[in-house]
Amino acid sequence: MSATYALNPKVSLAETDDGAVLLHERTGRYWQLNATGLLVLRSLTSGDSPEQAAQTLASRHTLPATRARDDVAALLASLCSADLLREGR
Repeated sequence: MSATYALNPKVSLAETDDGAVLLHERTGRYWQLNATGLLVLRSLTSGDSPEQAAQTLASRHTLPATRARDDVAALLASLCSADLLREGR
């Protein structure tokens, strides 16, 4: 079974005209996502696997599947290492 993801409870998300801003309330650090990053984040936090998020990204932006998978993996790694996104059970 694949992992599910959720925002860290200490993270606030505010959508903007061109994506979103994430605030980690414990560290006070802000992170900005463009519209594509927000698309991937929403996909992952709605229960999609990284592979499903990559398929959505590839079809929405006419990208090769390998590029979409790499982009989703890179964003996922960044969000998790910054403690913005956590793997759920």
